[in-house]
Amino acid sequence: MGHLIITIFIGFFAGLIARALHPGEDKAGFIVTTLLGIAGSLVATYAGRFLGFYAPGSSAGFLASILGAIIILVVYNFLTKQD
Repeated sequence: MGHLIITIFIGFFAGLIARALHPGEDKAGFIVTTLLGIAGSLVATYAGRFLGFYAPGSSAGFLASILGAIIILVVYNFLTKQD
């Protein structure tokens, strides 16, 4: 349970950094950005476990969490794009 809380905490900061690194116009607010960062961190953690990069019970690294948050942010912006 503790690793989940750490993953969420890391994801919060990963979302903020992902927003700063993601180029272009981003209409997501602060709360949406941090939630996407948390989702990216969780995706990076569980994908890393599935691929054998992380042991069960460990959280993804900070860089992997940022990468996961950027990927989720790009997908979110693509799906919510208004033409």
